[in-house]
Amino acid sequence: MLTANEALQRLKDGNQRFVAELGGSGETSSQRRRDLATGQEPFAIILGCSDSRVPAEIIFDQGLGDLFVIRVAGNIVAPSQVDSIEFSAARHGNRLVVVLGHTQCGAILATIDELSLPLAEQSNNLRSIVSRVRPSVEVLMETGIANNPAELVRRAVHNNIRMSVNQLRRGSAILENLVENEGLRIVGAEYSLETGVVEFLDY
Repeated sequence: MLTANEALQRLKDGNQRFVAELGGSGETSSQRRRDLATGQEPFAIILGCSDSRVPAEIIFDQGLGDLFVIRVAGNIVAPSQVDSIEFSAARHGNRLVVVLGHTQCGAILATIDELSLPLAEQSNNLRSIVSRVRPSVEVLMETGIANNPAELVRRAVHNNIRMSVNQLRRGSAILENLVENEGLRIVGAEYSLETGVVEFLDY
């Protein structure tokens, strides 16, 4: 079992390979697939966005069985995501959880769009996601940043990542115990669609 710092370094090294186009070191062979048929030992948990441009295994240059990945639009924290993280942390001994957001997040953009509409015109289908992203955006829309769309999106992405990290740190007795007593780390990160670089955020 890797420590949180060792797991974090492995992700950083993998992302550097991806950015340098030296990827492909992640094991994906048929033998690896057969070896994993009876069990898995992922070294990190990733709560990422469902965006098709942000596949965690690829941007961190990892292979089959390396990462326990949970994907949901806007990398939001809801009960099912917390349950999945608790499951992997407890069952597989993971000591690192990464909340992975990304630039130009569609869930952030959709929330900004929805908040600019009258309530009667807002989408019922988007409401469950928007309601969780909303606090990250709403506080910014009440400032002068609302007049700078690019900066609004950039800061809203960071706010949303920070909020998800804080929810995981304080919203689960199991995770709180693992953080306090077992060396679990929960960190935020932002993937740049433009450069391929993952920046780990110190929240």
